[in-house]
Amino acid sequence: MRVRLRFSKLGKVRWTSHRDVARMWERAFRRVDLRLAYTEGFSPRPKVSFGLALPTGGESVAEYLDIELAHGEQPDVAALPGRLSPALPVGIDVLAAAVVHEKGSLQEIVTSCRWELSAAGADADLLEERVAQALAADSLVITRERKGQSAADDVRSAILSLAVLDDGLLECELATLTRGLRPNELLRAIDPQLEPGTVHRTHQWIQRDGAKCEPIPLPLPATAAPHARRAS
Repeated sequence: MRVRLRFSKLGKVRWTSHRDVARMWERAFRRVDLRLAYTEGFSPRPKVSFGLALPTGGESVAEYLDIELAHGEQPDVAALPGRLSPALPVGIDVLAAAVVHEKGSLQEIVTSCRWELSAAGADADLLEERVAQALAADSLVITRERKGQSAADDVRSAILSLAVLDDGLLECELATLTRGLRPNELLRAIDPQLEPGTVHRTHQWIQRDGAKCEPIPLPLPATAAPHARRAS
């Protein structure tokens, strides 16, 4: 059985690296005695597959991982959030669980992410001006490092939506496939002088039956509060 978990990463734990978060999950599975399937070979590893990595320091209410359970393991999937959350560090909470039947890893099927982010020291008027300029531009070129070489990439097509919210945050949807765009790269693309502040992922989107949806959708109240509160 393959199970997908949706979880949040909020507060001080946002500074924990992706690798350390993976270790936290492995310990949590052992604590609740949830038996996972393992890879074969010299150094077997539990069959756990994470979605797109969150930038260190970023928060999220839309993180995912897929786990493959050991043969014969038949847990109450609906009860997994309540079992696993107490076994995880403060700031990581399991929001939902579901059995997965579709093929493809999370990194292959997620096509875009919705973010809310701030630019340190930038006021709303400046951001409004930069956003308008970016949306009107035919191209937005940034420099990236690939295999030790600098390369210029036009990232305009990766900006699927971009706006300034009432509280001065930038709200955007950024493509993830074919050299997708990261939040800090977005700021660099619209103004190289902007410095990243807070970063908060609210959704990851996939295409299913021709429609955009979340890997595991949540009711609006569960998404909006209390999990969606940003740390101060």
